[in-house]
Amino acid sequence: MSTPVDDPLARERSHLAASRSALRAMREDVEALDITDVTANWVNAEVLARQIEERVKALADLSDTPLFFGRLDYLRAPGAEQAEGADGECFYIGRRHVHDHDGDPMVIDWRAPVSQPFYRASKKDPMDIALRRRFGYTRGDITAYEDEHLSDPAEAARTSKLLQREIERPRVGPMRDIVATIQPEQDEIVRSGLSGTVCVQGGPGTGKTAVGLHRVAYLLYAHRERLARTGTLVIGPNRSFLHYIEQVLPALGELTVQQATVDDLVAHVEIKGTDDAPAAVVKGDARLARVLRRALYAHVTMPTEPVVVVRGSRRWRVPAYELEDIVRELLDRGIRYGAAREALPQRIAHAVLVQMERSGEAPDDRVQDAVARNSAVKAAVKAVWPAVDPAKLVLRLLSDAEFLAVHAEGILDGDEQKAILWAKPARSVKSAKWSTADAVLIDEATDLIQRTHSLGHVVVDEAQDLSPMQYRAVGRRCTTGSATVLGDLAQGTTPWATRSWQEALAHLGKPDALVEELTAGFRVPTDVITYASRLLPHIAPGLTPVASIRENPGHFEVRPVSGPTDVVEACRELLRHEGSTGLIAADARVPELARALAEAGIPCLGPGEETTRETRLTLVPASLAKGLEYDYVVLDEPQAVVDGEPDERTGLRRLYVALTRAVSGLIVTHAAPLPPQLA
Repeated sequence: MSTPVDDPLARERSHLAASRSALRAMREDVEALDITDVTANWVNAEVLARQIEERVKALADLSDTPLFFGRLDYLRAPGAEQAEGADGECFYIGRRHVHDHDGDPMVIDWRAPVSQPFYRASKKDPMDIALRRRFGYTRGDITAYEDEHLSDPAEAARTSKLLQREIERPRVGPMRDIVATIQPEQDEIVRSGLSGTVCVQGGPGTGKTAVGLHRVAYLLYAHRERLARTGTLVIGPNRSFLHYIEQVLPALGELTVQQATVDDLVAHVEIKGTDDAPAAVVKGDARLARVLRRALYAHVTMPTEPVVVVRGSRRWRVPAYELEDIVRELLDRGIRYGAAREALPQRIAHAVLVQMERSGEAPDDRVQDAVARNSAVKAAVKAVWPAVDPAKLVLRLLSDAEFLAVHAEGILDGDEQKAILWAKPARSVKSAKWSTADAVLIDEATDLIQRTHSLGHVVVDEAQDLSPMQYRAVGRRCTTGSATVLGDLAQGTTPWATRSWQEALAHLGKPDALVEELTAGFRVPTDVITYASRLLPHIAPGLTPVASIRENPGHFEVRPVSGPTDVVEACRELLRHEGSTGLIAADARVPELARALAEAGIPCLGPGEETTRETRLTLVPASLAKGLEYDYVVLDEPQAVVDGEPDERTGLRRLYVALTRAVSGLIVTHAAPLPPQLA
């Protein structure tokens, strides 16, 4: 049946059907590949088979995900660089490239240069675009479209209704990509180059997490071969957060990006203990790196005896003063402890070979290697530059007050040393009750001994909560690569929270990174962000408040209650709306509220568990709310959230986080008085 010429929506639906068919053919072509005659051995066959499997997964057609979300019609006149080769052509913009059996594009990848005007073009700068069309979808089917005639001066600039609808669409399940709604200021960050590190300061709802993930997707598109060799990594604050974002990159066709927490990166020992706030602050201080370096290199001692190497009937003697020169030269070079230790026997062997040559012999590299393995040389190396286990080094620093005092002199004062010393020293590495901060110290010591493997690009989200030592641990993973740092200084809820991005980037090893600020709020409704911003002067003076650009002001209410029953009723009210609902409360109040929900017959999930259409309520401890979002939120007892933290400033920051998790509506319930900062 032919498509009516005067029915644009039918034509677009026809193109969608044809594109889905072409994508299916692309996948079938890959599945039909025969590699039996193209691989030299079973190893190559396994690698190629795995690559084919990943390609098949990347070409999956997700039924509820639009294959394309926009269209660009370029002007017919010759244009600027962006439109080169695109004069008068029409391109459909989507999550991945799709071509027909002749190789002609049916959908253009959103990351391609020709797609950039979809995000950047405006009335002031149309970028050679005659028409930009956005599509509205219902469960994967086109139901509407909206046109902007950018080159028509008679048409006034207006806000896209479809764009607003997509931004405000209810959220059920994990985080979605924002590929159809990326804004110009976000697009600039997304498409910034691989060589530079970018730090994004963004308040709640500004899309900084999505921007960071889409930047990874863009870099993998623009530098695929390089990043395939060096690797990419996304670091989140906790497992719940990583589970929440884990579907974004696969939806964009990227399946190879690793995800981890900082604790995963430094998992050298089993974590059995915790630190109080004063100890954690000191252990997280960058000065501990200097203490560790001192303690490590204190193991190196200057030789006092010569080395005598016996080969056959000859004895070769390297005097102590010459050995000392070798050791000092290695120390002065500043190379890692382990690398220097490995170089020392070769340097001693070289000194022996020089003597052999002077006596008329002609030794070669095999002789030098044999001398380096000589028992006398090995004994000298063991005495002068002994092997050091990083965990045992940290164990001694935290257990031995005298050892710590010697190496922390002039770096940590007496109270700071006392704060980090264990009251009951552990007998061994395995029996020690290591904390997460201790594991970071072991990671630092490990890197002092042997270089940490560097990746091509690292994204670290909620970075404002990292300690200086954690920044160093992350920085070690991208010493030869770049990073995307995402965070909000106002949402720092650890005692060691970042005070300035310049300071944090210096600890990361990227002091020249570009700092960008996102201030346009796409997620949090106007009334909600305005209320939450009352806290900013008390928690982050100087930060620009987020300005919500949403047309829907959202539902907002501050409601006095008499007990948990009223809180449950507020949840019941919000569950009548479409979308997800979160009940956020101080950690200590969660068990009581869980019982109240159970008695009322309302099922609930824990943070990170995927909501369904049947179970849409999540009970969230305030300590785990960061980075999560829900269509509707009930925030229980703001003052209890503040009181649950070690100090008022941290408590108010935790409250700011909890207040800004709602996408469409927020009810604040309280029996106790509200914090005065919200008055």
